[in-house]
Amino acid sequence: MFNNNKILVVIPVIKASMEIPKMYSRLLKYKPLIAYSIEIAKSSQYVDDVVVTTDDSEIALISEKFGASVIRRSGEEGSFDSVIYDAMVQKEKQAFDEYDIVIIMQPTSPLLKVETLDASIEKFEDFGIDSVISVVEDSHLSWGYDENNERFFPNYIERVTKQDLPKSFRETGAIVASRRGFIQEGSHIGTSINLIQLSKEESLVCDDFDNWAIVENHLKKKRIAFVVNASAEIGTRHIYNCISLASKLSTSEFTFILDEHYELGIKIIRDYGFDCKIYDGVKELYALLEEYSPQIVVNDILDTSEEYMLDLKEKGYFVVNFDDLGVGAQHADVLFDSLYEHDLSEANAFIGYKYCMLKDEFYFQSPKVITQDVNRVLILFEGDDSNNLTEQILDVILSTAYDNKIDIVVDRGYENTEELVSRHESNPLIQIYQNVSNISEFMFKADIIITSASKTMYDACSLAIPTICVCQNDVEMTHSFASEKNGIINMGPGDNLTKQDFASQFVELVNNYELRMEMHDKMNHIDLKHGFENIKSVVQEEYVKFELNR
Repeated sequence: MFNNNKILVVIPVIKASMEIPKMYSRLLKYKPLIAYSIEIAKSSQYVDDVVVTTDDSEIALISEKFGASVIRRSGEEGSFDSVIYDAMVQKEKQAFDEYDIVIIMQPTSPLLKVETLDASIEKFEDFGIDSVISVVEDSHLSWGYDENNERFFPNYIERVTKQDLPKSFRETGAIVASRRGFIQEGSHIGTSINLIQLSKEESLVCDDFDNWAIVENHLKKKRIAFVVNASAEIGTRHIYNCISLASKLSTSEFTFILDEHYELGIKIIRDYGFDCKIYDGVKELYALLEEYSPQIVVNDILDTSEEYMLDLKEKGYFVVNFDDLGVGAQHADVLFDSLYEHDLSEANAFIGYKYCMLKDEFYFQSPKVITQDVNRVLILFEGDDSNNLTEQILDVILSTAYDNKIDIVVDRGYENTEELVSRHESNPLIQIYQNVSNISEFMFKADIIITSASKTMYDACSLAIPTICVCQNDVEMTHSFASEKNGIINMGPGDNLTKQDFASQFVELVNNYELRMEMHDKMNHIDLKHGFENIKSVVQEEYVKFELNR
């Protein structure tokens, strides 16, 4: 009841309107289509009674099961208005009372929100309103057709962009509400009409197979929260991993949640135009998660604590972690690690290159064509390069007979950029770049890449460019992908590497076209462009198990 107005919802099931066989009893994500409208109406804080009018015994049985009253009609269909009027009158006889407001809800709008239904009812607080109709904004450059003159004509005066068009609205059929006096055998709408605007999602209808598929995809949507950070110290690889994942989630909602102390990560996400939420401390993080209410939480924040992970699990989230060697990793529902080796007895661990996520720019780059001569070398070490391998490797290369171009790309965290530039700015063969946004272009131009045993080697491998890896730390020594079988020369830890050993290997690679072709061929046989599909397949399978066990 609203303001002492007794409210009836009538849900008409009319066979003539069905384009899908047995549409209203057909399961839409494990539930009959008719059930959605019944549950929406029954969840309203104002609706007193819900009635389904139908001549189908199966629909009648389903409707009663989901809590609606049923008015059973004979097989002869009257007009739409007469069907609604008859349902109202019969329900009033059963209730020994009259209703004040009657709402017609078409059973083809399962995405309608209860809040929207209640908002439409609240419009009747204005006594001058006879009826309320649901609409969706539909402003486009549209055309009409004159059948008499057999010609098209524009429905606009001036061609302008969509943003500059006057707003226009299309009825959705989800809600048509009227005061009782306007529900008659030949009419169900008054003269003073107000509108309730629906979101695009709410306006979707299941009226044919194509639209059914669209609605089904919306119902299957998951809300995903990416908890991730980036800084000069920890690098940007983790945040770009999540961006690459998010950019491929066409059927899911998502947001990024970032620590306010990691300003670089916040800037990157905002530059991409993604929604992001900022927190200060774990309590604020939990509050943001509770507010957003995701089904899935993705952590790409390196090592997690056991306390943090147990808190997430206690709150009921399905948790996916990336590159996590912390004690909390064991509590993730799924753990992906394309680099680090985990105990294979851990049932939640999925490791190896097939779970690598490349940056989007690498998906449309073709493999490198290997030439006889090496004309350009790229030196690229991620992060702050604390051992300054960039300069050490450059010095060794300059001590050899190699006399072609050298590109150097350093990360934001590299502290020796100014010194490096001042030392080599007079050498026209050396170009130094910092914080580049199109790293794939730099890689593609190179004939040889020298990098660390980080995920950069996957980027190089995706382009099939001969690569020498020098490990920056002990952890990188465990990255087994950096091996001869994958077309990569692994020189081991940088702090143990002699100038002579590196120079000898570098010169051999420059001069040995057959070796470079062999490395190229090995890389070309490694599929690094289906990481998203592999990750998605695992998550979907594990999420089904998660829901079944809840």
